Parts: sequence; C-alpha cells; structure tokens
Amino acid sequence: MARYDERARETLAEDFERDGFVLLPSHFSRATLETWRAAFERLFKPHADAAQEQGGSGNRGPGRYYVTLPFEGEFADPAIFCDDDVLGIVERIAGPDPVMCQLATDTPVRGSDFQGWHRDTPPLFDDFPETPSFQLAVNFPLVDVDERNGSLETTRGTHRISRQEALAGLARGKFPAERVPMQLGDVMIRDVRGLHRGTPNFTDTPRPMVVIGYSRSWYFRPEVQIQVPRDVFAALPARGKRLLRYSPQVEKTPRTFDESYQRFAY
Repeated sequence: MARYDERARETLAEDFERDGFVLLPSHFSRATLETWRAAFERLFKPHADAAQEQGGSGNRGPGRYYVTLPFEGEFADPAIFCDDDVLGIVERIAGPDPVMCQLATDTPVRGSDFQGWHRDTPPLFDDFPETPSFQLAVNFPLVDVDERNGSLETTRGTHRISRQEALAGLARGKFPAERVPMQLGDVMIRDVRGLHRGTPNFTDTPRPMVVIGYSRSWYFRPEVQIQVPRDVFAALPARGKRLLRYSPQVEKTPRTFDESYQRFAY
C-alpha cells in the first residue's frame, strides 16, 4: 500500500533533483527484510569461504563483496521491486516505463576499508555531465547500519557535474562528505553518478546492502543483468513483467554466479 500521495512524491523527486538522493524512512517491512537476510546469509557464506581460501580478499576489494541475488523466492517479491512509492518517484526522475536492470548486494565485513570516491557509471555523453538522471540505485540494508559497520558516505549535488568538479568541490568543502546511517526498512533512491564511497565494517557481522537498479527504458549495460526463471516470470504481475521485459529468461537460476560486473567505479 502506498504511503505517499502524488504531491509528496513530487516533493521527493524535487529533493532528489537538488541532492542526488532521497531517503524513505521505515518504508519496507522489517519482517520481510529479516526473511531476506536469512536467505542472504545462506547465499553469502560460500562467497566468504571461497575468499578466505584465497587470502581473504573480496571481489570489491579487501573484505568487500558484490553478490548477485537469484531472482526467485524471497528475492522475487513484487511488493519490494514494484513498490508504488519507489516506482512513483523513480518514474518522475528517470522517465516513464523504466527497466529493472539489477538485483544484487554490497557487503563489507571486518577487514574492509574505505573505498575511493567514485561514481557507479560514467556520463551518458563524454564531457557533458549535466544530463537528467538515466540510472538509479534503490538501496536498502538487511541490518541496521551506522558508522561501526560501514554506512555509505556520499555527497549532495554532485550528480549533475563532472567527476573532476565534484572531487575538487569535495576537497575544498563545497560538497561535504556525509555519512548516511540507515535502519532496517529504510530505503535510499540515488543517482548512481553522485560521488560516494563505502566505509569499513569494524564489526564481526557482515553488512549487506541491497541494490535494485532501475534505468530509462532505452539504457542498457550488458554487464549488469537479472536472469529470470521462466516460471517466476510467468507468475509476476503485469507491472513486474514490464519492468523485467529485457531480462534474459532461463529455465532455472544458476546456483553460482560469475560476477561480470567488475568495473564499478568511475
């Protein structure tokens, strides 16, 4: 059920245009996300065990893991990826009829470090950074997140300028670095061009942050995709099928993922 009326969604979209992100506090059900967390823990363990056997380094740097979620079971819940409020805001920012292009997690563990300041995609056109938003990340944690376990550090207003201008503004204090603590159930919608970085997890508990990617209908990044089992697709509501219309359909979800999304920082 929607929590925001049309006027509230419009205001949030306007805030997004200014800052490059908005937060929806206590938006998703904690009970639902606790179910996601239990399923994720079973999925994450083989990744962490394999990394330890290879010296403890994750695929996103020391102690940091990018793990694609299988589009099935808990993770194929239309109540999450077809949420009326989230999509109502996404469509105001990135245009009508968007595409869902990503379902994954970023998880630092003890031993992780600060990432370098980066964006998640280059400009749409070389030397022309002021374009409207074309790809958004919807983030929500599967645990409470604060400075102890790796909260996101970001900047406001750097999504409409060049990377060089954003870094220079960060250095001189024009765009102050800002930590974003989040509770289980909170949702962030952000432009992937906003300058940001991950921070260390100093606890013994992994800190999974889900990312659902939405893009304009014509934007495609082949390294980021969702493989959708045919039976799962068939059971989706019409809106879910439309969001996933370009996703490859498979007979069953692979038990292991060869993470092809390797270059993530721009």
